[in-house]
Amino acid sequence: MILTLAVAAGLAVGWGWARWRRQPYRPPEFCCLWLVFAAFLPQFVVIYLPSARFSPDWLTIVLLTASQTAFLGFVWLNRRAAGLFFLLCGVILNLSVMTANGGFMPISPQTASRLVTEEKRQSLQVGGRFGAKDILLPPQDTRLEWLTDRFLTPPWFPYRAAFSLGDIFIAFGAFWALAKPHTMSESFRRGVSNGHIV
Repeated sequence: MILTLAVAAGLAVGWGWARWRRQPYRPPEFCCLWLVFAAFLPQFVVIYLPSARFSPDWLTIVLLTASQTAFLGFVWLNRRAAGLFFLLCGVILNLSVMTANGGFMPISPQTASRLVTEEKRQSLQVGGRFGAKDILLPPQDTRLEWLTDRFLTPPWFPYRAAFSLGDIFIAFGAFWALAKPHTMSESFRRGVSNGHIV
């Protein structure tokens, strides 16, 4: 959710800035965009397919790791683009904490209890899966606890969710990559700076 909002905000700001300058908005030119689809597909299976909720833990871990790895590859290949440094940091942070805790993103029982109803709170079990990609772990049993899903969207926000420090870096990187003016291609800018158009 936080990434979706960042993408939408980045596109809106980038488009608005380009319009204010009376120039067409051009999205950044990334290479290997197919890796984004490769990263999204396992996440889609884990999060949105009901049957995946009952899949073995090892299969979910494989899918989540494959997703993070594919996205890491895309970000690394495009690391020189605006905002991608923050994206790279965010992916590394999330992948690090998930790897250190068996492949799932840890969330504390205290944080998780604020996302569910009173009835569901009674069924929360330490060590059990929470949602599609999280695992319930108390802070004292969590490696790299400061990188877990420990932040919550504000109470006034219509969608309650937990997110990590890595998610914040990813969201900021995505926002900056799309909000930064891309009104001319790199080759056009180089041509202008050299006094001619190539």
